Amino acid sequence: MNKIVVVTGGAGYIGSHTVVALSDAGYTPVIIDDFRNAQPWIIDRIEQITGHRPAVFDIDCQDEVKVAKVFDQYETIFGLIHFAADKAVGESVNNPLKYYQNNIGSLCTVLKVAEERGVRNIVFSSSCTVYGAVSDPVVTENHPVKAAMSPYGDTKITCEKIVRFTQAVSDSMTAILLRYFNPIGAHPTALIGELPQGIPNNLVPYIAQTAKGVREKLTVFGNDYNTPDGTNIRDYIHVVDLAKAHVSALAYLSSKEKQICDIVNLGSGHGTSVLEIIESFEKVNDLKLNYEIGPRRPGDVEQIYADASKAKNLLGWTCEYEVEDALKHAWEWEKTIEKMETK
Repeated sequence: MNKIVVVTGGAGYIGSHTVVALSDAGYTPVIIDDFRNAQPWIIDRIEQITGHRPAVFDIDCQDEVKVAKVFDQYETIFGLIHFAADKAVGESVNNPLKYYQNNIGSLCTVLKVAEERGVRNIVFSSSCTVYGAVSDPVVTENHPVKAAMSPYGDTKITCEKIVRFTQAVSDSMTAILLRYFNPIGAHPTALIGELPQGIPNNLVPYIAQTAKGVREKLTVFGNDYNTPDGTNIRDYIHVVDLAKAHVSALAYLSSKEKQICDIVNLGSGHGTSVLEIIESFEKVNDLKLNYEIGPRRPGDVEQIYADASKAKNLLGWTCEYEVEDALKHAWEWEKTIEKMETK
């Protein structure tokens, strides 16, 4: 059976790796992406890796008519994985309407089209940002969702509610909300990886660009936290492992006779500090980084990492790669990217 999976935002960082993982697992991914956060040549790279060129529709997911036409091209759609969203926390603070309109509007449109056509298996790309500032750094899925500290975070909380309420009244829909921790790295082939627009918002791309000379130096925001080396601790997960979790999530949903809406953390299950990331990057890639210690950044959580036991027990999924692998792959990928202008 040809199992077609629609992947919105499928040309983006996590989306492109998931398209590869789906193809490797025997699914037929269909990409909907308007390339606002991606480059069209990523599709060529996906084809190089998998040997198959996925169908691609250059469409804004808020356009219900065009999205419906994509779904209607296929007699049966096995599942939907919804990534498409704007994701920069700082930008969301400065331009909240953009985030509420796109992130919530696109989900409502895609979910409506999928529900009307009886698409059963729905995977939603969420984030550990929904947990907010935590008192216990080890976070389970039962940890309360807290008021968001940014419009981006608030859209993830709202979108989770939309999926839950829609699934609850659907005749056929079953869904899973995947709360990511910190995806890093790139495909081992160095053909696809993270493509920040302008100054990176995430630590590892900034490290890689500093190593490459695109950025003059890296600033570590604070070294006086109550952690072993004084720097923030996060749960870093290789993007290829993260991608494979979506394949496991689809298999899990399709195995359920009853309709459900579940929540699963996706993380490695242990924390790594900012300084440990820097030192590991230097070690595995045999280079030195130019970095300095700066003041704390407002809003940064001291430490947070996943209790990943539910992902293992429910999905049969665990990480295969270590942080060191991700840092090596991130550098190999960075070296393939044309030098970007410092902005």
